[in-house]
This record gives sequence, C-alpha cells and structure tokens, in this order.
Amino acid sequence: MSCNRTLYIDADACPVTREALACARRTRVPVVIAGNTTQNLERHIRRDDPRDASHARGRDATHGGFWVDVLDVSIGADSADFAIVERLQPDDVVVTQDIGLASMALGRGAAAIGVRGRVYTKATIDMDLFIRHEEKKVRRAGGRTRGPAAFTSDDRECFTRNLTDLLTR
Repeated sequence: MSCNRTLYIDADACPVTREALACARRTRVPVVIAGNTTQNLERHIRRDDPRDASHARGRDATHGGFWVDVLDVSIGADSADFAIVERLQPDDVVVTQDIGLASMALGRGAAAIGVRGRVYTKATIDMDLFIRHEEKKVRRAGGRTRGPAAFTSDDRECFTRNLTDLLTR
C-alpha cells in the first residue's frame, strides 16, 4: 500500500461515493471529493472523519493515514475533471464515470476506476475514447445510442472489490 496515494472522487453524479469513502477508511488512504459548488459534498463525510493529514496523524490507529477533504469547483463542464487532473500524482486513484478524465488520469500515471468497478487501462482507453466519440457523432446527427443499464447491487460490489484492490496495490 502506498502511503503517498490519494483517492480522488469525481462526485458529479457519482453513485458510489459512500462506498469509495468506506474503502478509503479501511485501507487508510486520504480522499479528495471534487464537485461543483451546487452539490452538498459534505453530506458524505462523517463527523469524526479527519479533515486533513495533520489531524489524521494525531488520531488513533483506526484512522491511520485516512482523511477526507472537499474540493468545490465552479459550475461548468469538466471543472471537477480539470481540478482533479492538476492535482494528480503517479499512483493516485480516480473514481469517475468520465472516460476523458480516466484517460487524463492514466496519462499522469494514476489509476482510474469506473463507478461499476471497471478499472481503466492504457491498453483499452483509446478504444473507449473512440467509442465515446462515435456515439457522440450519432447523437449529434439526431440518432440514438443505448444508455447505460440500470445500476445494480452487483455493480456496487464489483466497484468495492476492485477499488479495494487498487488501493492496496
């Protein structure tokens, strides 16, 4: 487990924020939740969660290196994405539904995981971006593309399992 690793959560419409925080608490990895200022990101944080590294070090062993902070960004397309990317370090982990952010994270040496538990890889990200582009072209031309399947408890379990694996590597 890397003591310098941070978990970033792209909280815009993220259905697994609670699960991501639970994984981080268990693995003692610090967290930054990023989202626009219209969201109440603080609702995901427990009252007893340390809010910065200095408070985490002063806590008992159950908190270890875990702490959680909120990164409020302005309203606008990709604001949270760019705020996350500019802070990323190699070995950090990003939770996102956005393939573009996943691609930028991989380019910075970080890991990226989707909300259904799919771990993005350098080997497949170009194809993911291509498919996104092609689907966008179809929609712009007035066509329809298939939306995502309903989010299930199996998706949540897969996410939790794969995120735990990423955080403990």
